[in-house]
Amino acid sequence: MEILLLILAVLTILGGIAGTIVPLLPGTPLVFAGLWLLAFLDGYAHVGAGTLWLLGLLALLAFAVDHLAAVMGVQRAGASRQAIIGALVGGLLGFLGGLPGIIIGPVIGAMLGEWLAGRSHGQAARVGTAAGLSFIVAVALKLGIVMAMLGAFALMWWL
Repeated sequence: MEILLLILAVLTILGGIAGTIVPLLPGTPLVFAGLWLLAFLDGYAHVGAGTLWLLGLLALLAFAVDHLAAVMGVQRAGASRQAIIGALVGGLLGFLGGLPGIIIGPVIGAMLGEWLAGRSHGQAARVGTAAGLSFIVAVALKLGIVMAMLGAFALMWWL
């Protein structure tokens, strides 16, 4: 049974790493869950409560980064409410198109939202670009946080 839980922990961590890129997967919560399961399987001998609290806080930070980066990016470009909704819908629909759709979906959705709001093509392009850049920045920040989580866990495991 323990080997199955170990396999589950590793698969959860790998799924979480993938989830830092794929918007519909809860990336950092999955990484946290997998790391917690590894600590549990070890009886918390190497990784204790303090480290797990730190990992949990990092997971929350990544969750905040994910949501704030997208909204702040398009808002700074002067996006309308329709553009923000369009970016969210575009991200969800883009998921069906694989990785290119995940990246392009929010851009197209934000642009369509701006056009529906009666904004100019130039403004729509600015908001679409901001949506795309926000996604890339959020992914980079989340990957950095996930690497910090894995690094902290590994450091405590081997100390």
